[in-house]
Amino acid sequence: MTPTRITSVDCFVLKLSNDERYLGPTNEPANPTPPAGYAVRPPWRSIYSPRFETLLVRLTTDSGVSGWGEALAPVAPEVPAEVVRRLLAPALIGADPRHVRPIGVRLRDLMRERGHLGGHQADAIAAVDIALWDLAGRLAGLPVHELLGGAFREHVPTYVSGLPRPDDAQRAALAAEWAAKGVERIKLHLGKGVAADLATVDAVRAAAPQVRLAVDAHWTYDLAAATRLARGLTARGGIEFLEAPLAPEDLAGHADLARRTDLPVAVGEAMRHRYDVLPWLRQRAVGLVQPDVARTGITEAMAIAELAAAHHVPTAPHHSVALGVALAAGLHVSAAVEHLSCFEYQPTTTEVGQRILTAPLPGGPDGFAVPTGPGLGVEVDLATVSALAEER
Repeated sequence: MTPTRITSVDCFVLKLSNDERYLGPTNEPANPTPPAGYAVRPPWRSIYSPRFETLLVRLTTDSGVSGWGEALAPVAPEVPAEVVRRLLAPALIGADPRHVRPIGVRLRDLMRERGHLGGHQADAIAAVDIALWDLAGRLAGLPVHELLGGAFREHVPTYVSGLPRPDDAQRAALAAEWAAKGVERIKLHLGKGVAADLATVDAVRAAAPQVRLAVDAHWTYDLAAATRLARGLTARGGIEFLEAPLAPEDLAGHADLARRTDLPVAVGEAMRHRYDVLPWLRQRAVGLVQPDVARTGITEAMAIAELAAAHHVPTAPHHSVALGVALAAGLHVSAAVEHLSCFEYQPTTTEVGQRILTAPLPGGPDGFAVPTGPGLGVEVDLATVSALAEER
C-alpha cells in the first residue's frame, strides 16, 4: 500500500469584525497602541485586538484529503503563520500525516535548543498538530477522540465565561438572564481591585443566587492582594476557582497562595507544553489546570491532562477568542480527558467562530455534544475562509 503524504501546507490569517467585542466594551485610550488598533485594556496588561484574530492551517495530502488546525493568536496571527511557512512546512511536506506524534516531536525539536519551546513557535506547532489529528482522523474514518483512546463522555459540560457589560448593575442583569436559561456556572473577568472584585461578586450573587461563580483576575495582583481576594471569595461561598491571580511566571507565589486558601487556584492558558506545567503540579501551585488546545495542540493538551490527573488535579480547558476549529479540538480533548472539570464557553466567540464552518457545532451555555464525524467532526467553509483571509 502506497503511504499517504502531505503535499501542501496553507495558512489563512483571519481578522473578523463583530458588533460585540471579546469581553465587551473597553476603556482603552483614544489613541490605541499601533499597529492594527491593538490596545491595552487597563488594569489588564496584555494588548487586545478590536477584532477576532486567528490563524488557520490546512494540510493536504496527495490523495486530496485535508485537515484543518487553528492557533490561538489573538494578536498578530501573521507571526505564527510565518513560522508555519518558513520553519514547519518544509518538515511537513512528504511526511505521513498518520504519524502525528513523531511529526510533532520533530517539529518541536527544530528550535528547542534555541529556547523556542513556547511562544509563537508553540502556537504555530499547535495549529499544525490539530490539523494532523484532523487529517489522521479523516484518513482513518474516526473522530479524534477515538484516536485518543475513546471518550469518557458524550456531552462536555461548560461554564459561561464573562459578563461583558460596563458596570455591576448590567452584569448582574445579564447573570440573571443566564440563570433563567438554566446556566449553573459563570466566570467573572475581574482583576479591578479587591474591593471592586468582591462588589461585582456580591452584585451578581444577589441577582443570580443559584449560580456558582469563578473569578479570573487576569494576572493583576500581588500575593497580599490575591490572598485578601481569595479569603473574601471563600467567605462568600459558592466560588468554583480563582484563576490567574498573580503574574504568570510567579510559580512560588501561586504555591504560597494555594497554601493560604481553600479555593482551587487555576492556571494554564499561558502554558504551552508539559514541561511548563510539571513544576507547578509538583509544587502544588495549581488546583485546576487550564490548557488551551489552540496554544498547546491536541498532543500536548492530552499530555498536560495526564500529568494533572497523576497529581489528582482536574483539567478545565481554556477557550477564549479562537474560532470553530479550535472549539472542536477542545471538545475532543475534553471528551478524552479522564479528570475533566468543565470547558470554557465564550458566547460571543462561539457565535463568531461558527462563521467559518459549514454547519455550527451544537451546544452552548449548557454544554456541547462531542463531535462524532471523522477527524474534528466539523467542515471548514473554504470559500468563506478564503474570502476573509488577509493572506495565504
